[in-house]
Amino acid sequence: MSTVRRLTPTTRIRTGLTMPTDVHDVFEQELSAARKADTAEQRWQAMERAHIVSQPWPWPHTRAHLAMFAQAVREHDRKEALGQVVRLLVAAPGSAMGRYPEGNTGRAIVGITAPMPVPEDLELLLARHAVR
Repeated sequence: MSTVRRLTPTTRIRTGLTMPTDVHDVFEQELSAARKADTAEQRWQAMERAHIVSQPWPWPHTRAHLAMFAQAVREHDRKEALGQVVRLLVAAPGSAMGRYPEGNTGRAIVGITAPMPVPEDLELLLARHAVR
């Protein structure tokens, strides 16, 4: 019986320009859920999940922040929009260098460098791509 590897603060995800298919599918599902959500809370929760899975890959990570920026603009939330502009500037370089706070939801209401717990389903997904 195989065991499932858990992410730890020292775990690194195998990155590259292409997001693995299973991670990409979840990423797109979460962005789609955000677009179809009935409430702002549901939209933000889906975008946060998309952000968490996108962090190791520069372009998807940037896309997650673009979606968050667009939502903040639609909601006329200046603080969130400004926070997303800052994050848009650092998302791709941070991902490319492997320097991102795992589990961080990507919102302006949380510290830009604060690691956060990864939801269990996303942790298991990302752990399949960890460097062993």
